[in-house]
Amino acid sequence: MKHTILVHLSALALLAALFTACGGPAGDKSAQLAALKEQRANLDAQIAQLEKEIGETSDGPRRVRTVGLTELQPQPFRHYIDLQGRVDVEDNVPVTAKMPGVLTSVLVKNGSMVKKGQLLATIDDQVMEKGLAELELQLKTAEDIYNRQKGLWDQKIGTEVQFIQARTNKEALEQRIATTREQLQQTRIYAPISGTVDMVILKTGQAISPGIPLCNIINLGQLKVVGNVPEAYAAKVRDGYSVQLYFPDLDKEVASRVTYVSKTINPTNRTFAVECALPAGRDYQANMVAVMKIIDYQNKAAIVVPVNLIQTAEDGEFILIADKTGEAQQAVVRKALIKQGNNYSGMVEIAQGLKAGDWVISTGFQDVNNGETVAF
Repeated sequence: MKHTILVHLSALALLAALFTACGGPAGDKSAQLAALKEQRANLDAQIAQLEKEIGETSDGPRRVRTVGLTELQPQPFRHYIDLQGRVDVEDNVPVTAKMPGVLTSVLVKNGSMVKKGQLLATIDDQVMEKGLAELELQLKTAEDIYNRQKGLWDQKIGTEVQFIQARTNKEALEQRIATTREQLQQTRIYAPISGTVDMVILKTGQAISPGIPLCNIINLGQLKVVGNVPEAYAAKVRDGYSVQLYFPDLDKEVASRVTYVSKTINPTNRTFAVECALPAGRDYQANMVAVMKIIDYQNKAAIVVPVNLIQTAEDGEFILIADKTGEAQQAVVRKALIKQGNNYSGMVEIAQGLKAGDWVISTGFQDVNNGETVAF
């Protein structure tokens, strides 16, 4: 209080002297300005002295700012390439017919479990059955003629030409019957793989032909996740790299590895395809969204800090750290110039400038300066 009164009295004295020297309000304005600047300088000096005396007074504890400290320790650091992928099925086969016709029966429905070779549907085969019956009747006649000609030929009766013609007719009919039976077999649609029937498209009575799928069969025993990586990472992704797969719909994360990296850049979007294996599971569905996090850099013993602790000055980037003093719960702030390494998800690897055991000012660093004493 005493110091405050002295400051006010001094200020009043200066104002009185100024008024007298300048001859009142109408005096020289240049002289007034010079006097006011001198007054301000004197006041600033007195204020600074008072603050220093208050800070060093023995009447109470020393006033210092309180900050939070975090000790740096080596820890694993990983940098990921994030991209969106999707679940793909190794065995996802559309079932089609080998010949055109009308479906007479469809023996499966969506969700049916089938085995490879199981009958799925039939196509109308009445015309082919009648044709086969006619051919079999003709074959009997041809066989009878052939046997007669062979008997005569064995007895040296008849000509060789007649015997050859009879044999040729019989063999031709046998071949036609075999072909017709094979075509009849194509009126049966069988499962090409084992799995689950998905998306039955056609129904009994509808026409089908090669290229038009009856349904899809999916085998979820072999799954993979596929994605497209930007061209900029072409030199950073290799077979065998670790991948973290996150499924937002399932809130589930799975560890995997890159199993395939395409050697071709897509000219449209400048990306290349990658694949990674996915363990079989009942929760996965084809084309399900998956976030692929490919690890392209890792350091098992890195010095890592949050990115918001890094400040910038004329001499470069720095972090404020605290050097503990002999006094209890007190430290001196020191400015440590740093060099950044990789960064990911708000965390930065410090390549130079910090070491294990340093105490970083993690809270309150915005309000302190280099060389200042702080409490923690």
